[in-house]
Amino acid sequence: MSRPDLVIFDCDGVLVDTETLANHHLVKMLAASGYPVTFEEARRNLCGMPMRAVKEKIEAEGYDLGEDFVDRWYQAIPIIFENGVEAIPYVEDVILAVKKAELPYCVASSANVEKMHITLGKTGLIGHFQDVLYSASMVARGKPFPDLFLHAAKEMGFEPSQAVVIEDSVAGTKAGTAAGMRVFSYCGDDHADREGLAAAGGILFDDMRKLPALLGIA
Repeated sequence: MSRPDLVIFDCDGVLVDTETLANHHLVKMLAASGYPVTFEEARRNLCGMPMRAVKEKIEAEGYDLGEDFVDRWYQAIPIIFENGVEAIPYVEDVILAVKKAELPYCVASSANVEKMHITLGKTGLIGHFQDVLYSASMVARGKPFPDLFLHAAKEMGFEPSQAVVIEDSVAGTKAGTAAGMRVFSYCGDDHADREGLAAAGGILFDDMRKLPALLGIA
């Protein structure tokens, strides 16, 4: 693989292992609003999207989640992760390899910046990303649209073709490919949608220790 000029990391499921806790809570919130969904369905169909897009998607099916649904979600974040969050195995080794190679990098997440500070803070990774956090709240459309990745690349001073994206969700993979970027899709999670990731254009890998070679910096 040719070496990129910019590496854009997703946050949840790529840097921090938050998807299980977050989706279990999301299922409870949706059930309380009368929307029946299983954990597996939430992981497959809602993962990677900003919460405002999740709300729009479900309300388009005829359900009313309430005007304060997104606010209630973010108010619950400290409780969801109060017992701690783990980093994705070996991802800090990847970050250190990227830094050693002097490759510019950033984070582009569907989560808001406050949530990223909580989860990256609890894993000790926030020091790597303090000034390079980009959120879907900064753009008109979140993943699976390309807006966030295009915004992040522009802010970092690079053309889309110079960047690669590290993702774990189908929505994020679609967003990266729609932005004209190569996407490496992490599928080390037991609930990863390998077929969906591949169909979205992702280059699949299941162990973070393989990523530096894919980036051309091993």
